[in-house]
Amino acid sequence: MKTYNLSREQFLPISIEEAWAFFSNPMNLSVITPPEMKFVILTKLTDKPIFTGMDIDYTVSPLLNIAMHWTTEITGVDAPHVFTDRQKKGPYSLWEHTHTFKAVQGGVHMTDNVKYAIPLGFLGDIAHVMVIKNKLKHIFDFRAVKLKELFKAENK
Repeated sequence: MKTYNLSREQFLPISIEEAWAFFSNPMNLSVITPPEMKFVILTKLTDKPIFTGMDIDYTVSPLLNIAMHWTTEITGVDAPHVFTDRQKKGPYSLWEHTHTFKAVQGGVHMTDNVKYAIPLGFLGDIAHVMVIKNKLKHIFDFRAVKLKELFKAENK
């Protein structure tokens, strides 16, 4: 299984506590996901903070307007610095997304690291080159712009 990595960094002019409050709240995923993906959380969430072992179910339409059920599990939490989610059910053979927050002068430095793999062997590799890689770039580009708008930030 071939694995791929996607990494993004962004400065936000907010405190690490504000960053943690926003990003660790699963309800905010729909705010930073492109609207055409029709992201809907199915899990009945409480005001409880995320925790290791927490499952989040949702539907998303990443391609051709086809809704897919996706379940992620929070596999590690070190508030307010890092948390990791891993796909339990969904379109990838592997999806592990680590969100890291570091307090810096004037705000927080946020890093997203995604390790992922596509099913279907060489057909998955072809799909990655032709569609998936660009779709993920679009999703994270949208996210960066949306965060810049929400927090009046500059990309660094």
